[in-house]
Amino acid sequence: MGSYVLDLREIDQTQVAIVGGKGAHLGELARIDGVRVPAGFCVTTDAFRRIVADTSSIGDRLDRLAGLDPGDRDAIRTLSAEVRQAVEGITIPDDLAAEITGALDRLGAGIPCAVRSSATAEDLPGTSFAGQQDTYLNVVGPAAVLEHIGRCWASLFTERAVTYRLRNGFDHRKVHMAVVVQRMVFPRASGVLFTADPVTSNRKTTCVEATFGLGEALVSGLVNADVYQVRDEGIVARTIATKQLATRALPGGGTEEQPVEVARQDEPALTDAQVVALARLGRRIEAHFGRPQDIEWCLAEDGFQVVQSRPITTLFPVPETEDGANHVYVSVGHQQMMTDAMTPLGLSVWQLTTPRPMAEAGGRLFVDVTRHLAAPTSRAGLLEVSGKSDPLMRDALQTVLDRDGFIPSVPDDGSGERVAGATPATIETDPDVVTELIERSEASIAALERDIRSKSGPELLEFILADFQELRRILFDPRSHQVIAAGMQAAWWLNEHLRYWLGEKDAADTLTLSVPHNVTAEMGLALLDVADVIRPHPGVVEFLRDVDDDGFLDKLPEFEGGTEARDAIVAYLDKYGMRCVGEIDITRLRWRERPTTLLPMLLSNIRNFEPGAGARRFEQGRQQAWAKEQEVLARLRKRPDGEQEAEQVKRMIDRVRTFAGYREYPKYGMISRYFVYKQALLAEAGRLVRAGVLGDEEDIFFLRFEELREVVRTNQVDGELIERRREEFRSYQALTPPRVLTSDGEAIAGAYHRDDLPPGALVGLPVSAGVVEGRARVVLDMADADLEPGDILVTAHTDPSWSPLFVAIAGLVTEVGGMMTHGAVIAREYGLPAVVGVDHATRVIEDGQRIRVHGTDGYVEILAP
Repeated sequence: MGSYVLDLREIDQTQVAIVGGKGAHLGELARIDGVRVPAGFCVTTDAFRRIVADTSSIGDRLDRLAGLDPGDRDAIRTLSAEVRQAVEGITIPDDLAAEITGALDRLGAGIPCAVRSSATAEDLPGTSFAGQQDTYLNVVGPAAVLEHIGRCWASLFTERAVTYRLRNGFDHRKVHMAVVVQRMVFPRASGVLFTADPVTSNRKTTCVEATFGLGEALVSGLVNADVYQVRDEGIVARTIATKQLATRALPGGGTEEQPVEVARQDEPALTDAQVVALARLGRRIEAHFGRPQDIEWCLAEDGFQVVQSRPITTLFPVPETEDGANHVYVSVGHQQMMTDAMTPLGLSVWQLTTPRPMAEAGGRLFVDVTRHLAAPTSRAGLLEVSGKSDPLMRDALQTVLDRDGFIPSVPDDGSGERVAGATPATIETDPDVVTELIERSEASIAALERDIRSKSGPELLEFILADFQELRRILFDPRSHQVIAAGMQAAWWLNEHLRYWLGEKDAADTLTLSVPHNVTAEMGLALLDVADVIRPHPGVVEFLRDVDDDGFLDKLPEFEGGTEARDAIVAYLDKYGMRCVGEIDITRLRWRERPTTLLPMLLSNIRNFEPGAGARRFEQGRQQAWAKEQEVLARLRKRPDGEQEAEQVKRMIDRVRTFAGYREYPKYGMISRYFVYKQALLAEAGRLVRAGVLGDEEDIFFLRFEELREVVRTNQVDGELIERRREEFRSYQALTPPRVLTSDGEAIAGAYHRDDLPPGALVGLPVSAGVVEGRARVVLDMADADLEPGDILVTAHTDPSWSPLFVAIAGLVTEVGGMMTHGAVIAREYGLPAVVGVDHATRVIEDGQRIRVHGTDGYVEILAP
């Protein structure tokens, strides 16, 4: 064919730039044995580029579109309509029109056609762009086909498509439109086929949706579809819908919805044999493309025809295994309060940190717990610990265990892996143990900072690699683990026994207020002290309100009191500046690298607190804990055997107050070490940029540590690998990781199974006792937090970097969390009622609503708008 038209048989999936995503997939589909695709051709992107290039006003408007804010709907609506009108008004040049009509003649003179948009940024692995452009069915005659090709070109600039590109960072000038023209199929039934269950993500379950006639009524939501689930060549579930309407082709062109005869409305659109055959066809297509597919199909008189197949972009990836056995994985991110995607360098550094093997999927890390679940003792330990920390994870694991045969049980010979926290701690209650552990960690970090200064090139990478042994030695010191376990177990013991003896719920929450050595709690209080230094100087406060760059510290001495303010902020950053949101990823921007991150919290403290609030708050908590201790001991002594019970409780109170604060320290030490590594690695990256090896210092974030080591050694890098990893990371950022994932790809959320809640209550895990009412502030980015005293923070998850916000709030609600995650620990430290693990809290609760948080019983009530 000519330069502007390609037959589908000439096209494969490598030609996206020429025929767009839909055209490339259709051409590739036509090459698969046993897959029938309606005959057709593609008007290439060269034709689109020619049309746009010949119209200067379109180019001007595209420049204006590129500068719009994705949230400015009015401007997008107006300008995109202008572009569409300009494109639709173009007369197709005679030579191009002749080439298209010639292809139509070869397809069959006068036959009805489907005319379909095919953009170059459509149906791609990371971004489907599904439904962004237009399709026209039953188009009859050359003039009508040419007209609808123009409409397809114009559909690249619908308001929806423009907004999507702006939000996803696609350049309007770099996205082009091809148009697919195919013989029209007039089916008895049609629908969609997912080769993985779109709800559970199970890769071994095929989901078929079917209706009468054309699929447009189904896609547009006008009718319900018959739904089938197929597994292992058999239908495992079916729902037959009442199908009152069907989309039919009209004799003169176009389509309309027509009523289905009453007697047929409840008939299945497909036979069982056809459903199984369709599922088999889907597996063939999936095998060809190498990933699960979303397939559009039609059933005509002579069998199934496929009119589209695109990758399912919403599925969470599955960790790779070689043994073919069933596996169960639990999310590391849900335990670390970091469910965001991590860069390759971040993933590899975390894996170098922990001795435990971890699987990767979707830019996240998972622990394979299959062996734990197989043996009775380790299974019981895992379920017990997960039940205490995250009931949703426990329930998800139990869901897997309840499936016959998925996890084969093995004899309990004592060789199974032990679960941390399930074995009783044996360490003595000695404050000196905590002090020694902290001093040793601080001395080790100081030595690292001293010794790393002289290292560069390959020697630096070898030095850091060797230092991971020191990091692991400190982080996984048996005494350190015993201290953490002792603090946790003492809190569990107190809650259990004081509930039994005195009817006290979660007494340990009060007894652990203001414990010593809690570096994360101290971090929030220390920022109150910084506010005390700045508050007396109005000029400094006014300057900080308008700061928009990270060089503000150098400008502070220009103001009265500015030198003292700078020194106070710098001292805070020296101690806590290695922290940030998502800090377990070494590549995340730290507070010391972007100190403006602290300013909203600092200004809130200046506005909302009186001088000395930090010290007062700590002392109030200590006094409250002491008073609670005296109260429960006095009540116990009035009981039979009360002296003995009181002695036991006093011993456990001493234990929990001695050890509970240290729970936060090991991570602080690890993150401190990470920051030293990061500064050195970025300095080395700067050398590689100056040498022309890298284009940007942050390119190293998309290399694993071992790969970076090789790049530093050879001064050579695979630039395509870095760009591919960067694109993968962007696609991973849009995914939500599950708590529990199986090797079938099934994402299991878990449930609470509670029926003791008020109507409409949002259930979660109680992690810090008390009840509080207040204004909900839904905060997704800590930098956007605008909190007032009495507000209740509602967010997805919190890590230690969020703790400075806790001093200004009255309660906490998160979507992710457990009993011993950092947010829960600090909420108890500050005495904030808190409920975590509230599914979709940031979507169900609206910013500004009045809510009541039941931190003792684990639920949230929405009281008023």
